[in-house]
Amino acid sequence: MFEEEYSQYWKTIVDTMADGLMVVDSEGVIVSVNRAMEELSGYSKEELVGKACDILDCDACFKSRAEGHDKYCSLFKDLKVTRRKCTLRKKDGTRLHLFKNASVLRDSSDRVIGGVETWTDLSEVVAREQVISRLRKELSGEDGFHGILGKSPAMEQVFELISSAAQSEAPVIIYGDSGTGKELVASAIHKLGIRQKGPFIKVNCAALSESLLESELFGHVKGAFTGADRTRLGRFEAANGGDIFLDEIGDLPLSTQVKLLRVLQEKEIEKVGDHRPISIDVRILAATNKDLSRLMEEGSFREDLYYRIGVIPINLPPVRERQEDIPLLVETFINRIRLKTDKPISGMSKEALDVLLRYDWPGNVRELINVIEYAFVLCHDGEIMPNHLPARVTGKQPSVTPRRRALKKQPDDDERKRILEALAAAGGNQSKAAKMLGISRVTLWKRLKTYDIQVDRKVRG
Repeated sequence: MFEEEYSQYWKTIVDTMADGLMVVDSEGVIVSVNRAMEELSGYSKEELVGKACDILDCDACFKSRAEGHDKYCSLFKDLKVTRRKCTLRKKDGTRLHLFKNASVLRDSSDRVIGGVETWTDLSEVVAREQVISRLRKELSGEDGFHGILGKSPAMEQVFELISSAAQSEAPVIIYGDSGTGKELVASAIHKLGIRQKGPFIKVNCAALSESLLESELFGHVKGAFTGADRTRLGRFEAANGGDIFLDEIGDLPLSTQVKLLRVLQEKEIEKVGDHRPISIDVRILAATNKDLSRLMEEGSFREDLYYRIGVIPINLPPVRERQEDIPLLVETFINRIRLKTDKPISGMSKEALDVLLRYDWPGNVRELINVIEYAFVLCHDGEIMPNHLPARVTGKQPSVTPRRRALKKQPDDDERKRILEALAAAGGNQSKAAKMLGISRVTLWKRLKTYDIQVDRKVRG
C-alpha cells in the first residue's frame, strides 16, 4: 500500500513539473513523458511513447550523430548533458528553443539501461534577447551602411567611395551641407580602414578659439601660458596610430593651417611652449560645409594645405538631391523615436509623406530628424498627418493676432497646447522646444510671455 502511494506521489510531482521530462531506453526509444513535455512538444503522450526520440528533431542530437556517435544523443557517450542550448521541432513544425539537461539511468548491476532528460522552455528568453538586439540596433543607428542611410544611386556611389578610401592611407576631405552626416562618413572610413584598431579622435575646428585650438590639437607643456599648470596631451598625439577627424576645417585659422601643413609634411608636432618635435603616425580625415576654392581666392585658406588634405574628396549629396531616400529615412527615424518614447504611432500617412517630399530640406537629415521629433510631440497615436508637421515644412504659417492685447484676452488654445507639449518633450529646454516647433528661441520666449507659461525645467501653464 505504501509503495503504491509513494509511486503516486512521484507521478504527481513529475506531472506538475514546469519543465518537460522524458525517459528513453538505451536505444533512444521514448518510454515516458510528463504533461509539461506534451505541452512543449505539442504531441500527446500516446504519440510519443514507443517512438524514437528523433521524432523531436533536436538539433543537438543531429550534431552528435554528425560527429560519429552511434546514439541519438551524446548522453550515452558523455553519460550526462548539462545546460545545453538546443531547439526541437514541435508537432506543428515550429522550432522551440530550450535548455536540455540529461543523465543516464543504470540498473542494480551499474549497466546503462536508458536516460532521463529535462527540457526548459527558453522561447521567452530568446524573444527578449531578439527585442534587445533590435533595440540596440535601432538606438545605435546601425542601419544602412555603417549607420549611413540611403539606397539612392547618389548614396550608393558614396558608399563605394567610402569603401575605397578606407583601404588607402591618403588624407580624405568630406564635403557636404550642414546636417548631411559628414561625421558618420568619417567614422565609417575609420571602421573599415587599415587603422580601425587605432583611436578615432574628433575635433570641431569651429567650436574653439584660435588660442585654445592650437593647444587642443598639439597639446602644451606646463607653464606654456597662464593657467597651464600641467603638460597636456594634444588630439594629434592621442590619435597616434589611428585617424583624426577635423570637422569644419574651413574655419581653421591661418596660423593653425601652417602648423597643420607641417604635420602632414613632416609627420611630427610641437607642443605649445616647447620646440622639441614629436613624431606621430596619424591619418587626417577632414570635413567642411564651405567652398574651400572660394576661401582660397579670398586668402583665408592656404592653397598648399588644400591640396594636401584633399587627396580623396567625398561629396555628400543634400537630401533634396536624393528624395528617393526620404521614405527610408522617415521610416527609420519613426522606428527609433517610437522605441525611445513608447508612443503608439504606426507610421506616417501618405499625405504627410508627400509634404516631406515637396520640401527643400535646407537642414538635411538633421532637420528631418527634428521634424519627426516635433511630429511625435503633436501626434498621440496612429499615423502622423500633415497637421502634425511644422508650419515651415507644410508652408502654412500660423495665424497671428495683430494686437498682442487682444491675443492675451483670447489666447490660441491649440498653439498654447503645442508649446506646452514641446516644452514637456524637451524637458524644459527652450532651445530644443523652439527647434521642435520650427520657430526661433526669441519667438518662443515672446509666446511664453503671451501665454503666461512659466519654465524652470518644470513646465507650469
